[in-house]
Amino acid sequence: MSDGFMNRTIIIDIGHPANVHLFKHLYNDLTNRGWQCLFTLKNKEFTLNLLTAYHLKYKLLDNRVQSLMMRVVKTPIICFKFLMLTIKVKPQIVISRGSIHSTLVCRFMGVNHLVFTDTESAGFTNIVSNYLSSCVLTGSSYGKQCGKNHIRYPGYHELAYLHPKRFAPNTEILEELGLHQGDNYAIVRFVSWNAHHDVGLRGVSKENKLKLVKLLSTKLRVFISSEDELPVDLKPYQIMIKPEDMHSVMAFAHLFVGESATMASECACLGVPAIYIDNVGRGYTDHQQERYGLVFNYNESEHGQQQAILKAAELADRNHDDETYKVKRRLLLNDMIDVSQFMEWFVSNYPHSRRMMSNNGFNWEQFRTRN
Repeated sequence: MSDGFMNRTIIIDIGHPANVHLFKHLYNDLTNRGWQCLFTLKNKEFTLNLLTAYHLKYKLLDNRVQSLMMRVVKTPIICFKFLMLTIKVKPQIVISRGSIHSTLVCRFMGVNHLVFTDTESAGFTNIVSNYLSSCVLTGSSYGKQCGKNHIRYPGYHELAYLHPKRFAPNTEILEELGLHQGDNYAIVRFVSWNAHHDVGLRGVSKENKLKLVKLLSTKLRVFISSEDELPVDLKPYQIMIKPEDMHSVMAFAHLFVGESATMASECACLGVPAIYIDNVGRGYTDHQQERYGLVFNYNESEHGQQQAILKAAELADRNHDDETYKVKRRLLLNDMIDVSQFMEWFVSNYPHSRRMMSNNGFNWEQFRTRN
């Protein structure tokens, strides 16, 4: 099938380290087909480190600011910078996770804007993207409707880079952490709660963070990944590795506990049981990955936090040679697709691909997982 454009230029707009993973294979697949691709970003955490590590071309629009108010104030500046870049680059397509500046500029310039989102709670951004973007693509588990331009596919963002066709863990990372294959350890993740979709959320209390880590550390090794500065008592547990090695660490873990929906889903896709603590939840963790028995969801009430800690203790005590979660992972993968393969097909054949998918009888077998 021929590509939708002869002069093929694309901008991939991101704002979070996970977005690098989400789109890195799409970038490489399209580049190999002759597209000119460029990432744009407002830097957060180690996003630049990942782009550099994977040799991906990028343009930094701004440094990430912590204050929600400052992000609102800076929006017109970011819009202007993105507009100037769009005029210069003349992309045929812009892809994003959904952002105000990319949506508004693309609408103003008449550029096709494809949004790949999975976060139902990204309120105002979702509203703008749903009504002003060319197309909104979500996994089948997405819990809301996104209007007439909404397309669903059987998969998760995390399967764009953790699908077995795309990822094989590196055992050498275990030696770097002083571990051997088969050693039991847990990954614990705390977030900063300053994203626009985190307003009103506060996460696990300091007391329960300490309780969780202390309990787990009596049963196995504990490694903490945190967006914020850790309390002094928890600093000895902080993991110190290159960002691009994190998925290999997760792949060999005994369990995951944390406030990150992305990392909970990543573990589920790797066959590692995940405990996710959050008041809002996501369609993919609540409705699908929990159904497969790979994610256990708890709210951030005191009772919810205590239940999560008890579940973590239970999972920590299980036999590491138990095949249960490997079987659950295979069942999940059998129902899903290689999301990067689908994204590459959809983008390179747009807008014909969109018209094809308007047909309810679309055949997913060309993207189906083969184990």
